[in-house]
Amino acid sequence: MSEKRSFFSELKRRNVHKVAIAYIVGGWALSQGLAQVLPVFDVSNWAIRLMVLLIVVGFPIALILSWFFEVTPEGIKPTATADAMQISGQKKHAWIYVVIIGAAVSIGLFFLGRFTAQNPAPRPGGPATSAQKSVAVLPFENLSKDPENAYFSEGVQDEILTRLAKIAQLKVISRASTQRFKSAPGDIHQIAQQLGVTHVLEGSVQKSNDKVRVNVQLIDARNDAHLWAESYDRQLNDIFAVESEIAKTVAQTLQAKLTGAADQVLASRPTDNPEAHDLYFKGRYFWDRRTAENLEKAKSYFKQAIDKDPSYALAWAGLADTYSLGPIYTDNPPREDIQRALAAAHKALELDEFLAEAHTSLANALVDDLQFAAAEKEFKRAIELNPNYATAHQWYGESLQAQGRFEEAFSEVKKAHELDPLSPIINAVLGACLNTTGHPNEAIEQFHKTLEMEPNFPPAIFMQAQVYEGKGDLKHALVLYEKAAELFQTAIRQAMVARLYAQTGKVAEARKILDGLLARRQHQFVQSYPIALIYLALGDKEEALKFLEAAYEERGIQVGGDTNSLKADKRLDPLRGDPRFDHLVAKSIGEAK
Repeated sequence: MSEKRSFFSELKRRNVHKVAIAYIVGGWALSQGLAQVLPVFDVSNWAIRLMVLLIVVGFPIALILSWFFEVTPEGIKPTATADAMQISGQKKHAWIYVVIIGAAVSIGLFFLGRFTAQNPAPRPGGPATSAQKSVAVLPFENLSKDPENAYFSEGVQDEILTRLAKIAQLKVISRASTQRFKSAPGDIHQIAQQLGVTHVLEGSVQKSNDKVRVNVQLIDARNDAHLWAESYDRQLNDIFAVESEIAKTVAQTLQAKLTGAADQVLASRPTDNPEAHDLYFKGRYFWDRRTAENLEKAKSYFKQAIDKDPSYALAWAGLADTYSLGPIYTDNPPREDIQRALAAAHKALELDEFLAEAHTSLANALVDDLQFAAAEKEFKRAIELNPNYATAHQWYGESLQAQGRFEEAFSEVKKAHELDPLSPIINAVLGACLNTTGHPNEAIEQFHKTLEMEPNFPPAIFMQAQVYEGKGDLKHALVLYEKAAELFQTAIRQAMVARLYAQTGKVAEARKILDGLLARRQHQFVQSYPIALIYLALGDKEEALKFLEAAYEERGIQVGGDTNSLKADKRLDPLRGDPRFDHLVAKSIGEAK
């Protein structure tokens, strides 16, 4: 025991404990400073970890040295010599100063790191801020002799864009917005301003049999400087390597930091079957041009791609998206298409759990099935994997809107709009969100902007009519509802015309539309939700409740585009307070007990 006490007394006499405390404080201060400041200067994480490890390894070395040596005013001396100099009284408080200075340095470095992280200094000779790390990939020009190869050029553009979008440090504009501009445009600066980016990638594709040539160039739109250009002549089955190389070079030129996951994404090959890849391109080409006829074509191409390569996750996700849109653009029963969408999305995720498109497809199908909590997890995962995927933000926003979470919905849809500023549907949904957050006049202005882009876009016309109806301008609303129904006739649009007829005293006309929809139900599927709305406008709450119950069972309560949810749809306000309706609302958003 005495030996043990003697050992600790010796540690104290030699000031080892003071050195330990001073080293811990000083080491912590230094490691804190390294972690906060060095990332600002793009020092890699492994280098920072190595420095911190060296600090840790130095601790026992410092203790050993403190046993044998002392710091004196005359310099570092062996402990025996220092004792002989009898200077302990002069140095006994020195360690306290080391602790205080170390703590002050630590606090200073912490706040310096926070400040520089929030206000990064521009690097000379290249882009530095996140706003400057933005790019739009314009449509690639089809130089092939066969004009039908346009879908292939679009596909190459889409693949490059998709790879770039998964790099967190880049802002990448969605293809739906860039499609409005041809490659090699006249005014790059103006286009970049419209899209909200500082850089533009343009190019051309020439496909001939089993060979392909891709030409690309990256332009700084602020000064029209050509930052990089390259031409690739490859075999068709090597197209993925070309797309990967282009995306990686663009990211490096814009000084976007590539993590290991980003490198993996850039180098990925969605399929090894070029025919399947070709068919997938065709499927997305028609999926983007959303009519009932084009969706059927898209579905056929996605199925053919899957037949060629059953492990092609993107093709399964495309098939899921096609089924999800079916009830909006076709007369298919929603529940059947929802189950098909869920199955295809699950298959896509089984094949590739890191595919943002697949998580988004599953989330959207879950929303259609009124499984909002499960859908939210999938949306968040999709956005984590690909923060630039505008469709994920849009559909997530619509889901939040359906749950009455209007401010959150607006935030998501606004983000989608930043990523896809010229998408008609995203612009229209943004208008709807402005209305639900209490800005009807701004909403109408937003719809005007949308209709300037696409004058006869039915969803924008229809949603604008809802705003005028909410403002009490029924005459203006009716004109817009009638126009939307003429352009793209669906049961819900006919129902909105009937509702306005009923509210403006044209009861006979309202009943005529209702009778027509009921007659159609005798020989084909017609959703129950629109019929419920007409009955409610005519004052028949019992029939309205009966058809709303049927709509819930059908899963015919669409949350995006033309209709809303039971919770958020103001047209259903006369039923609120009725226990039967309130229970139905709770069931529809998963809150029923």
